[in-house]
Amino acid sequence: KKLYALRDVTATVDNLSLITSSIMSKKLASGSDAIVLDVKCGNGAFMESLDDACELGSLMVEIGKADGKKTIAVITDMNQPLGLAVGNSLEVIEAIETLKGRGPNDITELSLQLASYMIYAGEKAASPEEGYEMAKHALESGTALRKLADFIEGQGGDPNVINDHSLFPRPTCFSEIHSEVDGFIGEIEARAIGLASQHSGAGRATKEDRIDLSAGIMLFKKVGDTVQKGDLLATVYGNDQSRVDKGALEAAGAFHIQDSKPE
Repeated sequence: KKLYALRDVTATVDNLSLITSSIMSKKLASGSDAIVLDVKCGNGAFMESLDDACELGSLMVEIGKADGKKTIAVITDMNQPLGLAVGNSLEVIEAIETLKGRGPNDITELSLQLASYMIYAGEKAASPEEGYEMAKHALESGTALRKLADFIEGQGGDPNVINDHSLFPRPTCFSEIHSEVDGFIGEIEARAIGLASQHSGAGRATKEDRIDLSAGIMLFKKVGDTVQKGDLLATVYGNDQSRVDKGALEAAGAFHIQDSKPE
């Protein structure tokens, strides 16, 4: 915490060498023989350009290999929020639904790809492609969901949350965001959505802030989707209406609607 506080006041949070050492020190300390790194790239990530993301990935792989670990970095898109849920309970519920085969396509595909490289790096498959099929089978057979239940129980939690989402903290306030025009979703600023979620209560601005586990944002549209005036774009949740309304105002500004369908 002291190191992070020092980096805040010296404006070195985004220093590449410090980011690399911060991440890899934790990975190496965990004792894993193989490491797969998900390096985010885009407007919602530390590394906004592909070149910077590749440089960060290369540095981390170099450090991992120097310590004798099989290390792989995968560059993945963060130019819009991943999945549809942003916030603590909301994201855990989305993860559970993904393990039930009902998750958003982008989270499902990313999870399968990362798992495929981890299975390969762990020498349980001869190639990432074989690892992908193994991961897909674990998802479709329910093995992955049962393993999550084991993890929750092993850490003293209640595995019944998997089938009863009412056991999660529930918000008392919400605010809806509707489209004011017809068109296509051209962009959803991931960083702006993240900050809006934080301001609704889902994150901290300082170490002393308390996190509202029920707070966050549910998205109902992704980049490329068609929208009509009045369509629901997102709902912001929390337990303080003024904070929720502030978050909704910020989140509304993250949606950019255009006349033509984007690539």
